[in-house]
Amino acid sequence: MLKDRSILLGITGSVAAYKSIELIKGLRHEGASVKVVMTEASKRFITPLSIELATESPIEPASGNSVYCDMFDSPLSHVSLPADADLFVVAPATANIIGKYANGIADDLLSTALLAFNGKVIIAPAMNWRMYENPVFQKNLQYLVSIGVKTVGPERGSLACGEEGIGRMADIEKIMEAIRTALSKQDIAGEKVLVTAGPTREDIDPVRYISNRSSGKMGYAIAKIAKRRGADVTLISGPVAIKPPDGVDVINVETANEMHAAVMDNISRSSIFVMSAAVADFMPAESKGRKIEKKEGLSLDLIKTGDILEDAGRLRNKPFIVGFAAETGQRLDRARKKLVDKNIDVIVFNDVSKKGSGFDVDTNEVVIIDKKAEKRLPLMSKDDVAIALFDRIIELKYNNG
Repeated sequence: MLKDRSILLGITGSVAAYKSIELIKGLRHEGASVKVVMTEASKRFITPLSIELATESPIEPASGNSVYCDMFDSPLSHVSLPADADLFVVAPATANIIGKYANGIADDLLSTALLAFNGKVIIAPAMNWRMYENPVFQKNLQYLVSIGVKTVGPERGSLACGEEGIGRMADIEKIMEAIRTALSKQDIAGEKVLVTAGPTREDIDPVRYISNRSSGKMGYAIAKIAKRRGADVTLISGPVAIKPPDGVDVINVETANEMHAAVMDNISRSSIFVMSAAVADFMPAESKGRKIEKKEGLSLDLIKTGDILEDAGRLRNKPFIVGFAAETGQRLDRARKKLVDKNIDVIVFNDVSKKGSGFDVDTNEVVIIDKKAEKRLPLMSKDDVAIALFDRIIELKYNNG
């Protein structure tokens, strides 16, 4: 996503300036080139040398990405730096720089470079809560938002002054995701994407349940990439231990019946439905209201759960539907049959018995199957699988395959 992209990063005089090193390292790790403009105030919190070391490439140590501080040290740097950048990020962004930018003030290198930049701008505000809530500051911030500047955070919590309130700079990963989104194609903007993720739990008694090994990572990656590419996303999630992507509407469910009801309540408003949840195939015929004692023994009578994918495929005005087929072994025949039997548009096959392609891992190896073609993908991150999946959805939905 960020490979060979040029990021211009502004650092201002906030206690949060030290976090910029982590942001720079994250950007470099994903292949971006980073050039940094520091204000004089920021140098009281972090040194230019620390930033220069962070911007150097481990492959090419002499990367030449010097830190720029003074407009007169490098003539026309206020024009040349923004001219070469794909994206301008200011993190942390103080009330001072936000006020300058909103009012067209250009009295140092950073504020001048901002006015000379014609592309996308992201700011991550960081300040005391009183400053953030001040109506003058809010007016400046709202004006920048109205002209297309993207904001990340701030967050509520403990502040450098010892007080509690809103004003902490956003988590670095949230800033990274905002950067990825800004540099992503918005080819599903306007689409309403419904995604299911994770396992379901079918109660035996108040203590025990039937479930499976799904972690929800694949579904959460799909929701994240859909949001990154501009969609309005609703995520229906079984019980998982991961945080949902920012900006995604989340509906938490536990049982197969609850997931079925949530899907049917939301599918009519969706244009793309991705059923990646691992819904339990069976549930106890009876769930006890008390814990079954060990000495009593346990014998389970199981019944089938409802088939969400099949019911979705029967809808008269159904959305574009993607299903998943988790198998043990190369049972592509079962996936192809499922594609036809469920009346869906795409099926994603993966062999969960293969190393790196099973449950609760960060990678997957899949075959994307539709009625026109099959595409086998190598082992890759689940984010990259989601990217490839939406690339294929776009081809089929808009370009007729």
